[in-house]
Amino acid sequence: MKAIQTIAVCGAGTMGSGIAQLTAQAGFNTIQFDLSPAALEKSRLGIVAQLNKLVEKAKITAEEKEQILSRIRFSKELADCKADLIIEAIIENKEIKTKLFNDLAVFNDPAVIFATNTSSISIDAIAEGMDHPDKLVGMHFFNPAPVMKLVEVIQGSHTNPLLAEQVYQLAQQLGKVPVICRDAPGFIVNRVARHYYLEAMLMVEKGLITTGQADAAMEAAGFKMGPFKLMDLIGLDINYSVSNIVWEALGCPERLTPSPLQQAKLREGKLGKKTGEGFYTY
Repeated sequence: MKAIQTIAVCGAGTMGSGIAQLTAQAGFNTIQFDLSPAALEKSRLGIVAQLNKLVEKAKITAEEKEQILSRIRFSKELADCKADLIIEAIIENKEIKTKLFNDLAVFNDPAVIFATNTSSISIDAIAEGMDHPDKLVGMHFFNPAPVMKLVEVIQGSHTNPLLAEQVYQLAQQLGKVPVICRDAPGFIVNRVARHYYLEAMLMVEKGLITTGQADAAMEAAGFKMGPFKLMDLIGLDINYSVSNIVWEALGCPERLTPSPLQQAKLREGKLGKKTGEGFYTY
């Protein structure tokens, strides 16, 4: 197996930006790709702001900040994504992800590893249309990527086990706690977490509790964030999409039916923190 020295991150949204910051901080040459120059600039400014906070907290020096930034190259050209590992963090659409990996294969060495940061789409479903399905591994980070410790490493039925192991070891190099799992609806976290969100919303729908009461109770029980605060942070659109994917993949069981309460928020354009309002106002 070829050693991983250069990592390309496709997508300059919240997750892509966080992953690019993380890999550069860990010492890897990093390429951040996005078709939108505005998204790339927003990502660059966001990474600078996060690193400045680390300098202020004396977590890194000003010199280290500059070294980290020097390891990131921002580009809107797909042909620039030549790396040992390519992490995709784009829109949650199976066909678009598959096409991206096939397009990237043209510019890359046969030894390249493709990793998808999908939170819920089947690894096998993405690999199905790929020219090299054995090179695809799931590498699911959690938001914010530089802070959250867990990384799910998902092995599809076509995935080369040696590549999955290499991605597992890379996650450890990034300072994460990786967990390997087989491809299954929702993987581990999003499968288990459906009940956390759906039961809380069902209780609110029935008038048994308020969103504030639900969050206060769960936080008092030891959870870092209550279900409604967490959904607002993730984005209600993303959370609702994951709920639908898991529900449909498992045969539409009644207990996992996506919430009409959340659906109503989507119709109103209230997606959480990123739009200024979700279950709470920001």
